[in-house]
Amino acid sequence: MTDLASLPRRIAARAVGHGLAFVARFITAVRADWRGIEPVAKQRVYFANHVSNGDMPMIWTVLPGHMRRQTRPVAAADYWLKNKIRAFVGPEVFNCVLIDRRPEVDDKPLDKIIEALDEGSSLIIFPEGNRNMTDDPLLPFKSGLYNMGKARPHVDLVPTWVANLNEIMPKGEIIPLPLICTVTFGAPIHVEEDESKDDFLKRAADALVDLRPEAPQ
Repeated sequence: MTDLASLPRRIAARAVGHGLAFVARFITAVRADWRGIEPVAKQRVYFANHVSNGDMPMIWTVLPGHMRRQTRPVAAADYWLKNKIRAFVGPEVFNCVLIDRRPEVDDKPLDKIIEALDEGSSLIIFPEGNRNMTDDPLLPFKSGLYNMGKARPHVDLVPTWVANLNEIMPKGEIIPLPLICTVTFGAPIHVEEDESKDDFLKRAADALVDLRPEAPQ
């Protein structure tokens, strides 16, 4: 999408991206915590917990610039194409891989994801599929993370925990609380030979939950 955009739009998209990152840092003082992994330019799929629409921008913000430019969030087309502003920010600022969730559309999300990986992009995904509004740390994972791990086993699958974002801006509040948002990146995992889908998804969920600040270290 970015390659097809005009030069002024690409310049505007980059400026808006810097602006959004500045706002995110100003409001939440978001910081990255790299554990067992280094912030280097290697192709990865960052799979994260999902409690807020702000999760993806926080992860995107804390990535170093050279990694951010190669990393594309996987996101719902119905959300990011809902109006002109979102249709600019999602596809052109974040360079999202947009998935059409309408039941009447014969869309194949995994095909778009694999295409993006084969183009060399890293990805940000939320394997729960929806925002977690429960007291449980995670909702059950969808099968997409397993399928992409099987299809492209060389790509690192990186557990990524976004902490405090729902406490900083609880539902219904308009003034953020003075808490720091932390994005913790854990050691990469891969689908092991002969590992079942259920076993892998449990292992992936466990690796993600282990990154919670309140989890035993």
